[in-house]
Amino acid sequence: MSVIRRGDWSIRFRSRTLAVGAACALAAVVAAVFAIGSGPYPMSAGDVLRALTGAGAPADVFIVHGIRLPRTVTALLAGAALALSGAVFQALTRNPLGSPDILGFTQGSAAGALTAIVLLGADSFGLSVGAVLGGVATGVLIYAVLWPRGLHGYRLVLVGIGTAAILTGVNGYLLTRAEIVDAARAVLWLTGSLDGRDWANALPLLGAMLVLVPVVLFGCGRALQMLEMGDDTANAVGVRVERVRLTLLAAAVLLAAFAAAAVGPVLFVALTAPHLARRLTRAPGPNLAASLCMGAALLVVADWVAQRAFPGHELPVGVVTGLLGGGYLVWLLTAERRAGRL
Repeated sequence: MSVIRRGDWSIRFRSRTLAVGAACALAAVVAAVFAIGSGPYPMSAGDVLRALTGAGAPADVFIVHGIRLPRTVTALLAGAALALSGAVFQALTRNPLGSPDILGFTQGSAAGALTAIVLLGADSFGLSVGAVLGGVATGVLIYAVLWPRGLHGYRLVLVGIGTAAILTGVNGYLLTRAEIVDAARAVLWLTGSLDGRDWANALPLLGAMLVLVPVVLFGCGRALQMLEMGDDTANAVGVRVERVRLTLLAAAVLLAAFAAAAVGPVLFVALTAPHLARRLTRAPGPNLAASLCMGAALLVVADWVAQRAFPGHELPVGVVTGLLGGGYLVWLLTAERRAGRL
């Protein structure tokens, strides 16, 4: 543990954690530049950087700013939002399986989006609004169920899993009610895709993160570390437990909902990124900043694989994250069982 002191204030940090976070952020930037430069019209890293500053060839500037940059920025933001949401849920539940995918919030966003598509015939904007409202409504429902006895560990997990099962059935029913064109559109969105994403998808997510990320990292980050040690310990050091827990729950739900509105319910990034960050940092606690950077890098790399793995056949990014994340989930369950925690 390193400490920097300046007068009456000090900053404590772990050098390895800081290094891992910086490395993940750098990996995300490098992956983004590489992803922008690849494709039917390839560009070198230098060409991409010049185009980003507006100093490149007109064709390069148009392709980068008009086509590839919005998609890549959306992937970076969505991956970061999902990973931060997952890190918060895992810390709140004190459970390695805590993530919006498993706790029902992703399914809630999907239900909102399907309602907008199937019942209201909404356009892309209406779909995004429906996804956000669906995620928020699911959060309110779960909190209302848990409120009398508090948002504690396995209760949140069990209620979330039950809610996810119910909403999965609702989503299946909505798909049976859809016209064939709407059903095809809904299935593509449900898979999770970055195809055709533009600034209209990226900017609302960016605005949400500018508000929510400081709340989580700076407003509640230290309190979240105390909560991981138990409510009694947190109360003893002056943490207002229920207020902090409700604030973090609201922030995590909104992060997951806005990410789903931007790219669809991309699975397993929220589950996997915090675990990978924790294994690299080897530090206790939620590792929020490292998880955020890891999620951004993961989704950009997954999108590149989805576009290039099968030439001539672009996959939705949710297919790649589902395959990789599903394998990781099986390994995680096996490891937890061997350790006697399941």
